Amino acid sequence: MKEDTLLTTADRVELLVNGLNSGIDHRPVVKLFTPDGAATWLLTECDPDEPDRLFGLCDLGLGCPELGYVSLTELTELRGKLGLPVERDRHFSADRPLSAYAAEARAAGRITT
Repeated sequence: MKEDTLLTTADRVELLVNGLNSGIDHRPVVKLFTPDGAATWLLTECDPDEPDRLFGLCDLGLGCPELGYVSLTELTELRGKLGLPVERDRHFSADRPLSAYAAEARAAGRITT
């Protein structure tokens, strides 16, 4: 994986396959975060018709994480308080479906993984 790439080819394939099987409570494929901020995304799928449109649990650090869509292009261009780009958590491995992460995040007011 190139340093400036948020998603590996394997990630993209899994996100697409999950997108083709939308409606299932998938495990997150990838965790993205701002290293100099409080934003975190747990992404499960991409829209097969718009591969730039990703779905998952989105937490912008405002105390109200929610399920929704985010643009990969926007994530790639986003910079935190110190100008650092969004990063992929290379050590993240989902151990439960997205709904479990969402319930935990709503209770805590943030993604806690």
